[in-house]
Amino acid sequence: MVKILIPITGDDASDRLLQDEPLALVIGMLLDQQVPMEWAFKGPATLRERLGGQLDAASIAAMDVEEFVAICSEKPAVHRFPSSMGSRVHDLCAFILDRYDGDAGRIWKGVRSAPVLLERIRELPGYGEEKSKILLAILAKRLGKRPNGWEEAAAPFSDDEPRSVADVGSREQLLEVREWKQMMKSARKSKADQAPGSSSNDPTRR
Repeated sequence: MVKILIPITGDDASDRLLQDEPLALVIGMLLDQQVPMEWAFKGPATLRERLGGQLDAASIAAMDVEEFVAICSEKPAVHRFPSSMGSRVHDLCAFILDRYDGDAGRIWKGVRSAPVLLERIRELPGYGEEKSKILLAILAKRLGKRPNGWEEAAAPFSDDEPRSVADVGSREQLLEVREWKQMMKSARKSKADQAPGSSSNDPTRR
C-alpha cells in the first residue's frame, strides 16, 4: 500500500494525486487561500474527475477560460471564489505549458539550489512569497526533495512549528496546524484591536 505523504483532504485518492501528480500539487497550493486546506487540496481531484479523468496543463490551457471557470463553478465548487481562482488556475496551466512544456514536475526536477527553485516557484502565476515558500517546504518535508539551502529559503516554514500544510503528515498534525493558524489569527486580531485609533479603543464606538 502506497504511503500517503500529504494526508490533507481526508480522501486517500485525492491525497495520492497530490504526491503523484506535480500539477495537482501546484494547483492545490494555488487554491490554498481563504478556504479550509482540505477544500483547497481536494480541488485537483475534483477537476480531474470533471475533465474526464485527466489533469493536464496543456488541455486546460487550450480551453476557453470561461468554459474552464464554469467547470470550476459546478457544485461543489473547487473554491469559495471559483471564478477568480478558476481563472488563476487557467493562467497557471498556460504558464506551465509555455515554460515547462506542460510538465509541472520540471519546476523542481534536477534543481539543486533552493534559491533557484524558490525563484522558479515565485514565477508561477498566483504565487506570492509566502505561498512559494510553503510549496518549497512541502517538497522538502513531505516529498523528500531538498535542494541545498532549502531550510533558509523556505523559512519560517522550514522549522518545526506546525505552520502550514507542509507540516501535515497525519490527521493529528492537520489539527495542530489548524489550531496554530487560529491562534495566530486571534493574536493578529487582538493586536489590531489594541492599536491606536482602532474601534475597540475609541470610546465613541462603544
